[in-house]
Amino acid sequence: MLVLVPPEIDVDETAPAADATVETTNALLLRVAQGDQRAFSELYDVIAPRMLGLVRHVLKDHAQSEEVVQEVLLEVWQTAPRFDPNKGKAVTWMLTMAHRRAIDRVRSAQSSRDRDTRIGIRDLDREFDSVAESVEIRIEHDRVEKALSRLSELQRQAVELAYYGGYSHSEVSEMLGVPMGTVKTRLRDGMMRLRTELGVAS
Repeated sequence: MLVLVPPEIDVDETAPAADATVETTNALLLRVAQGDQRAFSELYDVIAPRMLGLVRHVLKDHAQSEEVVQEVLLEVWQTAPRFDPNKGKAVTWMLTMAHRRAIDRVRSAQSSRDRDTRIGIRDLDREFDSVAESVEIRIEHDRVEKALSRLSELQRQAVELAYYGGYSHSEVSEMLGVPMGTVKTRLRDGMMRLRTELGVAS
């Protein structure tokens, strides 16, 4: 059984991941895809601090951020064979995975808060219909997810980082390793497509 982190480990989230070259990180992930636990340990040391910093930027809560990072690193171990170095950098692949997991956690928490608020308001006047409310929230969530799924992969990455993650255009440019102009184009095209899919007037 693979143990990701010993109990009570103190992760230094400020440690830079820049010490490892793109080629080295790619090579480590490819070895992980072959079931190499030593390579996974080395990859953990490289990516975990940077991943924790990214997730904390989204979640703010340190304990939740550590949980998400552990979930993502387990997913990296399990899905490493899917990584294709010809399609992008290992660092980008893993950080995108972490960002999406963090966004899912935020959405789940927000849905719960929204549901609690609506319960309080509706209970002032009438008995709360939990089944109907659950369906309503699910439908709205599905509409957004469906709209996002119709964007290109590149557009979706940019939109999720900028609008869900709260990153600036320059930060998105650095994370994705593309020019600022390219980020702006992807965001513009992605938001136009989202407005169309959701039926929102421009």
